[in-house]
Amino acid sequence: MTQTSREQETTSRDKGQRREERGITTAEYAVGTAAGAGFAGLLYKLLSGGFGEQLLKTLFDHVLGLLGIK
Repeated sequence: MTQTSREQETTSRDKGQRREERGITTAEYAVGTAAGAGFAGLLYKLLSGGFGEQLLKTLFDHVLGLLGIK
C-alpha cells in the first residue's frame, strides 16, 4: 500500500508539529523554573530581614490567640 500525496503531507506536518511542541514544553519549563527561583529569592529576602521576623511574630501571636494559649 502506498500513501497518497495528501497523506504524506499530513504525516510530514504532524511530525513537524510534534518536534515544535517538544521545544515549547522545554521553554515553558525553563520559564517556570526561572520564575520559581526568582520568587524563592524574593521570599528569602523578605523573610530573612526585619519585616519577616515581625510578620512571623504577628502570625504566631495571632494563631496562639485563636487557640487561647496567649
